[in-house]
Amino acid sequence: MATSVLVVEDDRNIAELLQMYLEKEGYAVTTAADGGQGLAKFRTIKPDLVLLDVMMPVMDGWAVCKTIRAESQTPVIMLTAKGETDDKVTGLRTGADDYITKPFEMKEVLARIEAVLRRTGGVVTEKKSRRLVFDKLIIDMDAFELTVDGRKVDTPPKEMELLYYLASSPNRVYTRNQLLDEVWGFDYFGDSRTVDVHVKRLREKLEGISESWSLKTVWGVGYKFEVLNA
Repeated sequence: MATSVLVVEDDRNIAELLQMYLEKEGYAVTTAADGGQGLAKFRTIKPDLVLLDVMMPVMDGWAVCKTIRAESQTPVIMLTAKGETDDKVTGLRTGADDYITKPFEMKEVLARIEAVLRRTGGVVTEKKSRRLVFDKLIIDMDAFELTVDGRKVDTPPKEMELLYYLASSPNRVYTRNQLLDEVWGFDYFGDSRTVDVHVKRLREKLEGISESWSLKTVWGVGYKFEVLNA
């Protein structure tokens, strides 16, 4: 049974990004848009862990955390744009198990969740194998290796992550901004042409290798990893 995470976050974009990323890692995710809704959902679903924003309508994160802690020992990780020491101390005094300051990398959030669950005796979701196999192509994120037509090809981390992300959902079209959010993180402020550059480099490694798949440009939209008969 998947580890359940309740995300209480009033910024819809951040909440959706957290949900998408965590579900991809095997977590069962429920979201709430304000403190009152978050507390109600906490009592209903009894999650294994709570990701809790501080500045929210109805009830702020500190009040929610304090109420949760009065009722349960469920691990709570605070999410906030505030990074001052006093705020961290306040969060920890209300019973939070950890504190992450925005902007954050999704990998950091995942690592913090795993660490808190281990520390508090919770169940860490077993990681799914991150190895994709296609005709003459193996994308192995566990070993961080790209094998093309039987040969291991040196590939920078972001190219690997981009290719893996696209190939994980064959034939699904992603916009450049979606790819920037997922691969580079929502706090990345670079140019969307960064995606184009990385796709171009990947094509140089993959072009003409197989007729059953290809890295396609969807003009005016973005990119997809196209697989025939998928």
